[in-house]
Amino acid sequence: MDITNRVGSGQLAAAVVTAPGKIIVKSSPLRQPGPREVRVRLEGCGVCASNLTPWAGPDWMTFPTEPGGLGHEGWGRVEAVGSEVETVTVGDRVAMLSYNAYASHDFAPVEMIVPLPAALDGQPFPGEPLGCAMNIFHRAEIQPGQTVAVVGIGFLGALLTQLAVKAGARVIAISRRARSLETATRMGATETILMDDHARIIEAVRELTQDQFCDRVIEAVGKQWPLDLAAELTQERGRLIVAGYHQDGPRQVNMQMWNWRGLDVINAHERDPAIYVQGMRDAVDAVIAGRLHPSSLYTHRYPLNQLDRALDDTRDRPGSFLKALVINP
Repeated sequence: MDITNRVGSGQLAAAVVTAPGKIIVKSSPLRQPGPREVRVRLEGCGVCASNLTPWAGPDWMTFPTEPGGLGHEGWGRVEAVGSEVETVTVGDRVAMLSYNAYASHDFAPVEMIVPLPAALDGQPFPGEPLGCAMNIFHRAEIQPGQTVAVVGIGFLGALLTQLAVKAGARVIAISRRARSLETATRMGATETILMDDHARIIEAVRELTQDQFCDRVIEAVGKQWPLDLAAELTQERGRLIVAGYHQDGPRQVNMQMWNWRGLDVINAHERDPAIYVQGMRDAVDAVIAGRLHPSSLYTHRYPLNQLDRALDDTRDRPGSFLKALVINP
């Protein structure tokens, strides 16, 4: 499908997942926004690792998806507003919290719209994951002089490394890919450790911290072993922050150790949309202030009709992969 010819002609082009690992791009008439809705002509949408479970086709998944479904990291220009919308106008550049953004357009309540200042013109801005990073950072309560381990250096882990360094912390980055550790070093990590052997990593961190371990440990993988490892790297009365997306099954924890060390354990996932949106606003401020530099982390870009490839690469992480964006013409 030639998406360019569809946009601006009253048509919505949207990806539909028809079966595990399969998409089509469908065209349908564009509707007008409701009274408090905003219609955004999307410049693009980030591809989230949380899409990978439904992409694989678990038993609970229903196909086909809604047009644009699974996409929730969109940004673009306001194209139409509802009769009761007063805070944004046509032509404003915005990020949005919406849920059908693998498309040429998406809709959101005006409360879920975050204006993007002119200082961000030309920069991709997948607001939801940037806001997620800010919210996790706030929950971590990182202070100057602390030692922070980040377990898992993907897009989220790299953002959190930046934020922790800018807050004055010493960051130890732990990841399974050498290229991810190179990224962590660019983001300011003081030390990096390859995530290959449980006991070796613990001993390495023990030596780096003179037997004290870490004030804060952020687990950003979403798997059992990294969660176990993260807990063991957290010092007595330290804070373990669970940022990984644990949606593929139950987890077990070593409660004896958690009790003995007196850990504070924070589940840093938010579900209140208002908190998500505040995190997005905070991300706008952080990028403008230079506390957050996400641009170099957008490593792969795809047109909408290659969303299947974008999802496969998000799963397989080829080469220097960190973050995929679906970009509209």
